[in-house]
Amino acid sequence: MFSVSDTIVAIATPSGRGGIGVVRVSGSEAASIARRLLTHRGALEPRYATRTKIRLTAPDRGDGGPPARSAFATGAFDHVVATYFPAPASYTGDDVLELSAHGSPVVLHAIVMAAVACGARLAEPGEFTLRAFLNGRIDLMQAEAVADLIDAATPLQARAAFDQLDGTLTRAIAAIDATLFDLIARLEASVDFPGEGYHFVEPAALAHAIDELRARTEALLTDARRGRLIREGLQIAIVGEPNVGKSSLFNALVGSSRAIVTDVPGTTRDLITEVVDVDGLRVTLVDTAGLRDTQDPVEIEGVERSRQAVAVSDLILVIVDRSQARPALDEIRQLSGYKRLIVSNKTDLPAAWDDPDAVGVSARTGAGLEELRRRIVEALDVDLLRDRPAITNIRHITLVERAHQALGRARAAALAEGGAMSEEFILADLSVAREALEEISGRRAPEDLLAHIFSRFCIGK
Repeated sequence: MFSVSDTIVAIATPSGRGGIGVVRVSGSEAASIARRLLTHRGALEPRYATRTKIRLTAPDRGDGGPPARSAFATGAFDHVVATYFPAPASYTGDDVLELSAHGSPVVLHAIVMAAVACGARLAEPGEFTLRAFLNGRIDLMQAEAVADLIDAATPLQARAAFDQLDGTLTRAIAAIDATLFDLIARLEASVDFPGEGYHFVEPAALAHAIDELRARTEALLTDARRGRLIREGLQIAIVGEPNVGKSSLFNALVGSSRAIVTDVPGTTRDLITEVVDVDGLRVTLVDTAGLRDTQDPVEIEGVERSRQAVAVSDLILVIVDRSQARPALDEIRQLSGYKRLIVSNKTDLPAAWDDPDAVGVSARTGAGLEELRRRIVEALDVDLLRDRPAITNIRHITLVERAHQALGRARAAALAEGGAMSEEFILADLSVAREALEEISGRRAPEDLLAHIFSRFCIGK
């Protein structure tokens, strides 16, 4: 794992040019680095934005080390807004210096290198949030919510991440853990005084208490399916015969010319995907190869991939050309076993047939697209996902399931042999349940787990 005693620095804003960019410094030397880099006289007032200048070439280290390497000439400066957050009232819990400068990647890189020349170290991915976790500013669930919030592609995903960052899941897990801890303490007291015959909780009361705990974990697990759908999103496959307008419809729903459209059958040979926001839900659209019998080995592979995409999709849009004869391909008829919508494309052309159950659209003119989106939302039951779930992360779900199963075994042990079974057997399962809850919050988290979680963060967060 990373060292937590040194001072780290990184660009905290996304790569590329912008109006401003932020460089973050965290550690015990943050104030010292500020004094050496900034022209502001005296100490920075805590939590107060100070407009000043920063040297883009650092002064001599003072330890005989090499001077800072920079493309800027000695004496180059940039205007910045510096804000100093002394520990522990900062994002990381350490002293933090945030420098808002012009958003040129060259300028921001020069600021970082100047801070390194003054003794800072380049931060690793997620290292700022890791320090916040290690310093007790947030728990592991909230740290993971930070990454989810950064990755959110829809308002619904952002709202779910905001809730977890605000501690919704933290409070739910803490309430279960507190009750479980009290139950374990009373059982341990019974074990400590076997000769006196003391039982600090009777078998029937113990089973009832475990039932209440299982009801809470069951509620979280019931919520988990909605949570995973919000966090991971859904997949919609667009399928049909060649030249019915699948790629044109894909482009229309995406809002850009993402897929190549030609009059040549079999233009799409591979899967093309794009993430879109469907009424607040993250949806991956998949444009597939046309379903037909072919001898072309490349097209055969494309058709096979289309079948695989259909098998794992939450909804199938079966595109048909209503200006031509009705499709008769067996593979399209076999799609009736999936959740699907029939979409009759090319309504701008004279109709050769009509299907009242199909959604009529014209990918070329855009007619019918709003109705198609409404029908997609209806088919996906998006309204069921409006309430923000408490649990969305697969790691959390897996550990809650482990705790739920352990509580079930503990309940069975509490009622076994008419309640005469030793409390030690019940304690073993209750301890497993509590360990799972502690792993969710991070109080019992192995080092390799922390390294894995924080490695998915961007540098500077």
